Amino acid sequence: MVLREFIDEWNNGSGSLLVHTSGSTGRPKPVWVEKWRMEASARNTCSFLGLHKGDKALLCMPLDYIAGKMMAVRSIVCGLQLICVEPDGHPMRHVSEPVDLAAMVPLQVYNTLQVAEECERLMQVRHLLIGGGSVDAGMAARLQAFPNAVWSTYGMTETLSHVALRRLNGQDASEWYTPFAGVGVSLDSDGCLIIDAPQVCASPLTTNDRAVIAGDGRRFRIIGRKDNVICCGGIKIQIEEVENALRPFLQVPFLVTKCEDAKFGERPVLLAVSGNIAEVQRICAAVLPKYWHPSSCLPVDELPLTPTGKPARAAAEQIAAAILGNKEYPGPG
Repeated sequence: MVLREFIDEWNNGSGSLLVHTSGSTGRPKPVWVEKWRMEASARNTCSFLGLHKGDKALLCMPLDYIAGKMMAVRSIVCGLQLICVEPDGHPMRHVSEPVDLAAMVPLQVYNTLQVAEECERLMQVRHLLIGGGSVDAGMAARLQAFPNAVWSTYGMTETLSHVALRRLNGQDASEWYTPFAGVGVSLDSDGCLIIDAPQVCASPLTTNDRAVIAGDGRRFRIIGRKDNVICCGGIKIQIEEVENALRPFLQVPFLVTKCEDAKFGERPVLLAVSGNIAEVQRICAAVLPKYWHPSSCLPVDELPLTPTGKPARAAAEQIAAAILGNKEYPGPG
């Protein structure tokens, strides 16, 4: 979809607009959303960040998904000047002027940090939003030097993009997300986050994200997705926690998934883009608690990702099952 098509769809007189979920845990699903709620979401973001009419916003993500659509809506509703570039892995190579707001996935930020000229331009962005995936320790360290605000976003298609932000750099850097005004949070019996955001959701939304709520009852910290819990011999292992523990030590692309196990029920499995699986196994044995050790470390040509760059968890599980049906690579005992 191109911007002209989106604007025509926005102005077609219908009160609703079709969007698609990211597909991180399965196939993307179509969702109809009310335009007035998208307008409310746009105002919430601009109010939280102190953006005003005439400020420049960069659209560098596909308009097929909510992140791209909402950047366009912010420009329409809040009078931002929209700068459009073709969505790709190096968005800042196309930008030659200062930008007040930009939203990117971690892969775009990572690529940009590798090119000095692009990195310099990224540092000039007044508010950089990073969403659609986790920010690893190495990237977070690089972002500390940025003079302007860098934010991690929390949200999903159903919440019409983000409903909370946390600062990644500066004195206000934090692991805790701060919800927008009018957004409340609580936990269900499984420890999953419930979002009460009446401006953007018709009813409270129970997510699959396991979380901890701060003592103020407002801020929250994400542990990982409920879907990504591995039940191994009665012990619950959170996939994201295993990945976070390995990320500072594994220098190759990887992700953790699971497989069925006759003895333990489920066991962790690691997929890695590496020709040296023995080294991957050694690092897992050295870094991880024993009950987190992958039962198998499997080499793959590339990791399964969604169109928005998130790990495709369901596909990863299928790949692991297919490989293990042919040949198993023993993990550390």
